[in-house]
Amino acid sequence: MARMKFICDAERCIECNGCVTACKNEHEVPWGVNRRRVVTINDGVPGERSISVACMHCSDAPCMAVCPVQCFYRTEEGVVLHDKDICIGCGYCSYACPFGAPQFPGQGTFGVRGKMDKCTFCAGGPEPNGSQAEFEKYGRNRLAEGKLPACAEMCSTKALLAGDGDVIADIFRTRVIQRGKGAEVWGWGTAYGTQAKAGA
Repeated sequence: MARMKFICDAERCIECNGCVTACKNEHEVPWGVNRRRVVTINDGVPGERSISVACMHCSDAPCMAVCPVQCFYRTEEGVVLHDKDICIGCGYCSYACPFGAPQFPGQGTFGVRGKMDKCTFCAGGPEPNGSQAEFEKYGRNRLAEGKLPACAEMCSTKALLAGDGDVIADIFRTRVIQRGKGAEVWGWGTAYGTQAKAGA
């Protein structure tokens, strides 16, 4: 079974926010919630890079570990989803997530904001696929339609990759090697094997 993952190539991201707009439009995301956002590091200075960030659907997700009502669950594809019917809106997941993925809707004061919202990898929720209830709570279920997340499909420079983790890692590895760098980067051996293997 494929393990779905995101990778953003910072060398290709042009900070156009097309991924953010595609997500909000596709799922009619509530005001005040950004399931995906573009973060710029070293803005305006040499070495500036932008990266598209959302829920990374972690293999050992901290949001799942801290949720007191266990509303988070992992699908067979490795997508981390949450059940809004179980969620009590305590916000523990938002504190635990290093990516700031779970968020409260913008209206109301703390404590009455309702259920958390987060990136679903366009995989819907626990309701029947394609149902109106699923769309209203989680957005469109593109994975059930055989499509990739809207954010990745709309990325004009193909900086944002989504899909089977092994496939997108191979694509990213090939890009890095073609740029003439990669094996000397810290952590490359852990992620992709030894230098000799990476150059093969």
